[in-house]
Amino acid sequence: MTYQLILGNRLYFSWSIAANMMVEKFGLSEHIDIKIVHPQEEADVARFLKDIPPARTLPTMVTPEGVVVSDSLAIAEELASRFPEAKMWPADPTARAVARTVAAEMHSSFGGLRGNWPVNLRHIFIGAVAPAEIEKELDRLELIWATAREKSGSATPWLCGDYSIADAIFAPMAARLAAYKFDTRPVTKAYVAAHLADPAFQKWRADGLANDPIMPKFDLDLPTEPWPV
Repeated sequence: MTYQLILGNRLYFSWSIAANMMVEKFGLSEHIDIKIVHPQEEADVARFLKDIPPARTLPTMVTPEGVVVSDSLAIAEELASRFPEAKMWPADPTARAVARTVAAEMHSSFGGLRGNWPVNLRHIFIGAVAPAEIEKELDRLELIWATAREKSGSATPWLCGDYSIADAIFAPMAARLAAYKFDTRPVTKAYVAAHLADPAFQKWRADGLANDPIMPKFDLDLPTEPWPV
């Protein structure tokens, strides 16, 4: 039984990063065929999904039964329920509750960061200035990440012990903070560094650089420097 997962440009499509991490970090690649598509912009996504209604966003997953699952958190929950042996959520009830809470907040919040600072895995931008709205969101990320580690008793680089769906959901945010040099708060800095050092994340970026087109609309009018190694 094979699932199909349709993802966007690896260098820019933030939720596609999260969905790919769900596959790679939990050993699901033998069950899931990934297809990368290259819309010109968000409004262009629909033409790549016209044969699988009612899908309209990326990522989109199609189950072996033909059910279309086209929301990142819905994809995560469906994979977790269909592949319980992958242990995508923490086994400990406290850690699991924390992981679900922070993942849901990422999914529904941080509109300032998501709306103003697009993901860009090509390079680092120099001189981005965070307005007050984004500074509050950066403070919020530091708080919930620090609290998650404390409440779950995490002794790993990840939020709630072993890598979980919560970490996959936050992978694009970590990339965003790195790209605009907003990874300055102590817990945030360590957590972003863990994502950038993750082999699965590094492979995703390398594949994007090798295979995916540059989309100039994601480049802000700021000087750049190389991505951190």
